[in-house]
Amino acid sequence: MNKILNSLSDDEYVLVRKTKKSQMAKLDEGDLIGLHSRIRRARNKYVKLYRREGAAKVEAKGARGSGKSANKRNAGRAEVFEDALSRVSRQLAKVAKQSARELKEERLARARKNAPSFSEIDSTDGKVSSAGRIRVDETRDSSGRKKYEASSAAAGARRQAAKDSK
Repeated sequence: MNKILNSLSDDEYVLVRKTKKSQMAKLDEGDLIGLHSRIRRARNKYVKLYRREGAAKVEAKGARGSGKSANKRNAGRAEVFEDALSRVSRQLAKVAKQSARELKEERLARARKNAPSFSEIDSTDGKVSSAGRIRVDETRDSSGRKKYEASSAAAGARRQAAKDSK
């Protein structure tokens, strides 16, 4: 494993080092998502290289087994990034779960604050003390509503006429 890590470029090595537990503990959810996508791109790069070069070497070597052995470095690099991706995914899941928990608590706290308590509600006989405002359905006046209702009535009349003619 160290041999493969030493064969990585400086940028790739730094990227893998960022997936250590101590390094990821400092990151928030947005940073972890960014790191996750960078690791995934690197993993996909080496998986793609492994597959392409392996397929090309099968033709040259004449067998899949010998083609695979000639392509170990890309397979190892893909495995390193796969392990790093799994570490980041686990940490991201933990942080996302914690964030969801905090948001839920915040939402429930707001709901508790805005909701009236039963002690605030007076114990009347259940009748409304004010008349309130009169509600009028204003959607009936729109031209779209009139067309919709006319169309519906016409469709009903056509159905009834078809039944009557039988």
